[in-house]
Amino acid sequence: MAQPVGAFGVFRTFLKLGCQCFGGPVAHLGYFRDEFVVRRRWLDERTYVDLVALCQFLPGPSSSQVGMGIGLIKAGLPGVLAAWIGFTLPSALLMLAFAYGMVEAGDALGTGWLKGLKVMAVAVVAQAVWGMARTLCPDRTRQGFAVVAAILVLAWPGPFGQLMVIGIGAVLGWLILKGGAAGDGVLTLTIGRRTGVAALALFFVLLAGLPIAVSVLQSHALTVFDSFFRAGSLVFGGGHVLLPLLQAHVVPPGWVDTDTFLAGYGAAQALPGPLFSISAYLGVVMRPGGGVVLALLCLLAIFLPSFLLLVGALPFWNALRARPGVQSALMGVNASVVGLLVAVLYDPVWTGTIHGAADFVLLLAAFGALAVLRLPPWLVAPLAAALGTVLALF
Repeated sequence: MAQPVGAFGVFRTFLKLGCQCFGGPVAHLGYFRDEFVVRRRWLDERTYVDLVALCQFLPGPSSSQVGMGIGLIKAGLPGVLAAWIGFTLPSALLMLAFAYGMVEAGDALGTGWLKGLKVMAVAVVAQAVWGMARTLCPDRTRQGFAVVAAILVLAWPGPFGQLMVIGIGAVLGWLILKGGAAGDGVLTLTIGRRTGVAALALFFVLLAGLPIAVSVLQSHALTVFDSFFRAGSLVFGGGHVLLPLLQAHVVPPGWVDTDTFLAGYGAAQALPGPLFSISAYLGVVMRPGGGVVLALLCLLAIFLPSFLLLVGALPFWNALRARPGVQSALMGVNASVVGLLVAVLYDPVWTGTIHGAADFVLLLAAFGALAVLRLPPWLVAPLAAALGTVLALF
């Protein structure tokens, strides 16, 4: 294995990947393997696979967490920050530019190109539901978990209902499902258990303490930080699950309207890097107080749980993943996430976007391009915007 590199070397490498990694978290992991296992040999295959397994277990953006883990292994805690900034910076800057374009557009929110991006968001979520259901719900038991989860989320919309569904899925998975065999890989660690305990303690202090601080201080910035921190703490299953969580946090309070939210989500599909960079866009278009400062606050808040959980779990992962009960609980959580996506596909994604035959035609075209023709999302997004413009003329 190659010698450790400095934080700047980590930053430079991940900045290049942040400009190149299109296609979502699964594609990102392929890019990472080619770069760090095959070409640079920063990690061996076993270490990389074990790190990916850990990040699939934790909530948060899996590809960004794998990048943070590689940065940690190669350059310690400064390497975590270097990897995150390098990988996130290109997409965050592009989302900022798109957000300011939306602000300048003003009354243009009803134009056809925007409608195309909104409908493309529906197609992306539908494709995610289809693919995740086939992978994460292969038997009737887990299919039943997904159905019940969808019903519960529709009956109790909002962050509490989503958290309840994830918790129930974990408990039922632990009680009913049978976990698979533990992996053989041993993750190379660069931090001790004391650091891990400190990171986990800070995570739970923030998760429990931020709502209390918000109620006492009545600060808008703190309220936004709390909302994005909780959203980043509950995202199991990748960036697509971020959609219902963020929508529940920013639309009901009136910070962002549904059309603007879905347009940003659709645009994010066309960009490299993590989908979580949509938080920078939301920080700009949010009212009141939207701007670069709020965008940075949203970015920090939504990624902070990923950092704390990764650093907290790394020292304990080798022992934890050997427990079948942990794997069973995770299987239940993943099945519940499928149900969560089914519910959000209906409301607010479908109900807020598909209003007639023209919208449905555009949806079929976008879904066909993604699922049948297998075109990459970065190519489908501008095509959807163009087709939406054409349909709007008629």
